[in-house]
Amino acid sequence: IRIVDQTTVWKRFIHLRTLVIEQTRADGRVEQLVREVHDHGAAATVLLVDPVRQSVVLVRQFRPGAFLGGHADGFLLETAAGLIDDDSPEEAASREAMEETGYAVRDVRHLFDMYSSPGTLTERVSCFAALIDATRRDGTGGGVEGEGEDIEIVELPIDEAYGLIATGGIVGARPSMLLQWLMLNRAAFGR
Repeated sequence: IRIVDQTTVWKRFIHLRTLVIEQTRADGRVEQLVREVHDHGAAATVLLVDPVRQSVVLVRQFRPGAFLGGHADGFLLETAAGLIDDDSPEEAASREAMEETGYAVRDVRHLFDMYSSPGTLTERVSCFAALIDATRRDGTGGGVEGEGEDIEIVELPIDEAYGLIATGGIVGARPSMLLQWLMLNRAAFGR
């Protein structure tokens, strides 16, 4: 693989580039591909788990990509998430949990990193799980108003949240993967 050329198409919140890539195929032929790539930085996400109540705390917010892609009203149930900025991934996950849900997290565990759509996005997402006491919020949550966030905080029993993947109530890659991880590793959180 060799980048022959790259052009910035747009640069504000995201950096959209057109790349011309030279690729040597498995059969030895060389071909050029033209691809657009969206870059807005690395991100972190965290699944908030209350082991006593056997519940998770998710967020519901409007996602324009899902709306344009045909998802009913465009509101998705997700895990708290955001860009890493100048923090470590763990610090970003803790910050986003507080900003979006109002919960101060404890026992933050790095689970894995993932690319949700590597064909067009450079975003690498560091995925975490953390313990909370869902009966005690430390802040108001709801997102950062200056960033246009208007976030609903949703607590669900673990089994109900997991079941929403099969019924289409949860359609995002991050919450689906994190809930699957939790179901496979439930003993790691006390039960």
